[in-house]
Amino acid sequence: MAVPPALAASVVGYNGDDGRRWLAGLPGTVAGLARRWSLTIGEPFPPGTCALVVRAQRGETRLVLKVPFVDDETRSEPDALRLWAGDGAVRLLDDDPATGALLLEHLAPGTPLADEPDRDAAVVVACDLARRLRRVAPAGHRFPAAAELGRRWAGELPDRWVAAGRPVAVDVIDRAVAAAGRVALVAAGEAVVVVNRDLHLGNVLAAEREPWLVIDPKPLVGEPAFDAGHLVGDAVADDPTPRRVSRLVALVADGLGADEGRVRDWALVRALEMALDPEAVGEPADGRRRLAEVLAGQAG
Repeated sequence: MAVPPALAASVVGYNGDDGRRWLAGLPGTVAGLARRWSLTIGEPFPPGTCALVVRAQRGETRLVLKVPFVDDETRSEPDALRLWAGDGAVRLLDDDPATGALLLEHLAPGTPLADEPDRDAAVVVACDLARRLRRVAPAGHRFPAAAELGRRWAGELPDRWVAAGRPVAVDVIDRAVAAAGRVALVAAGEAVVVVNRDLHLGNVLAAEREPWLVIDPKPLVGEPAFDAGHLVGDAVADDPTPRRVSRLVALVADGLGADEGRVRDWALVRALEMALDPEAVGEPADGRRRLAEVLAGQAG
């Protein structure tokens, strides 16, 4: 089995020698999972950044095998999928705790919501799904806390800004750090639910049993506005004019039933932390940087 070069480069870029060891063992891991679950392995899907996802078949049933590089972001994905039980999300059919592998239902036609020409309508669909997927985390859960992530970013962003060559003005980084500090504080009595660090239009696919289903969650526990962080950037980073950004923030806040200021704060923090990712280059990083500048200008 050939590992997609883009996946290999990403895993090594983020994880160094640990990533190289994971890649070296990946063909054997897939072969072992195929035997365990009686699968015929097909072609890989377009590569992501941290998991091999391949077409699979058992008898006449089409399936999907996902083998992630297990870290703090991916470790609890099966927990969220079990909690959601296919209600608005792809169904988890089995998992292997030793490798982190997931056996998933195959979604057909599998067209991403990102292909929807009406971007506002697509954002509304994503928000509706996020609201459907809200659950109180069960006792003993292992989901990380979004508030703790906010605290971590508040401490890290200045150093990451310097390391990246100060690609935005200092007032932008100052406003982002202030926003990260605000979102790290969860008000007493505020609802804390399972949220998704990787909710974006490419991770919502057309299916047969429902029009749209969420895939590839990176779950945490936090306030509902957290779901907006990646979604706003994904929907508007290609052309982040102030008017368009302001309208999108309002649309997402309404769709999630969340405070508009909290949505803007999470969107600013996520846009900048993604722009400062050392593996982010070219237009994706530039789009997030421009978005961060607009959001910083609109921040309270």
